[in-house]
Amino acid sequence: MKLSATRETLLKPLQAVMGVVERRQTMPILANVLLVARKGELSVTATDLEVELVASASVEVAADGEITVPGRKLLDICRALPEKAEIGISLVGDKVAVNSGRSKFSLMTLPASEYPTVEDISANQSIEVAQSDLLRLLEKTHFSMAQQDVRYYLNGLLLETGPKYLRAVATDGHRLALCQIAMDGAKLPEQQVIVPRKGVLELQRLLTGEGSVKLDLAANHIRLEVDGNRFTSKLIDGRFPEYDRVIPQEAENKLVADRETLRGALQRTAILSNEKYRGIRLMIRDGVVLLQAHNPEQEEAEEELEVSYDGDDLEIGFNVNYLLDALNAVESSEVVLSVVDGNSSCLLREPEKDDCKYVVMPMRL
Repeated sequence: MKLSATRETLLKPLQAVMGVVERRQTMPILANVLLVARKGELSVTATDLEVELVASASVEVAADGEITVPGRKLLDICRALPEKAEIGISLVGDKVAVNSGRSKFSLMTLPASEYPTVEDISANQSIEVAQSDLLRLLEKTHFSMAQQDVRYYLNGLLLETGPKYLRAVATDGHRLALCQIAMDGAKLPEQQVIVPRKGVLELQRLLTGEGSVKLDLAANHIRLEVDGNRFTSKLIDGRFPEYDRVIPQEAENKLVADRETLRGALQRTAILSNEKYRGIRLMIRDGVVLLQAHNPEQEEAEEELEVSYDGDDLEIGFNVNYLLDALNAVESSEVVLSVVDGNSSCLLREPEKDDCKYVVMPMRL
């Protein structure tokens, strides 16, 4: 293998895939990236056995070949070289030589044949979707995914296709986020897949929001290509909870508030909440919400704000972070909170809209 390219040409694919490479590895080869040089093109592959990213660049290839090299070291070398520097990469024996001007580096290698790659995923459904729509689905729901929950199926995001919709749902058992987009003109078969947390975060990084993208869904994998980068992720094998059952119906106790005013009041009151449990009490009565928080140091915060509300007098506690996350995902200037009583979940959404819903469970204070 022998190739040459400018520093910027090599940096682009290396930076695109490096987020997948874990710093601590169970297998040494997973710290490496796979370099494949053929017919004037260099492809760079990184994987952690769950998520795989492949990025390509046009380079001058003097000799075809493939090898794996330490990913972060190669990236750091390219970053450290001067702008627009010409870089030559060649396989010499069992090492890769990286040369640029008077700089010379020699990197250890491992055989390309030992690198674990995913070739054909045998997709059973392909969906054409606007990048902006897919990115919106992820951004409106990803924060509700669980982290390292023993219920492994919660450590990811549900993507669900229906006759005319694509829906994303995430829950950690204490809150839930749902967002869907209409797929006009498409009659999609019903399918549910759970994309792991790392795959969701990498997808958010890859999607630019411009143009459309083809989403391939298979029994065990999801794959899509964005700007020459091929993303493949394993799916979480498990049954996602029946989320419809935990989304409460619209209640008569409906509160309408200015989103920014409510968010600011919650942020200020949260300063003196318990740092571990983040509990905050809402006392709701005709036209007014009183927010209260206290902590083990006997410190207290209280704030009152005017809202539109004419339901029953209520007192209810929530994790303030969960409310703030949901408010941050709402785009409208006003927000609707509906709750049956002090022991029921709160349904949060935009006025006059039903495509995104947020559910927050109450907490005892």
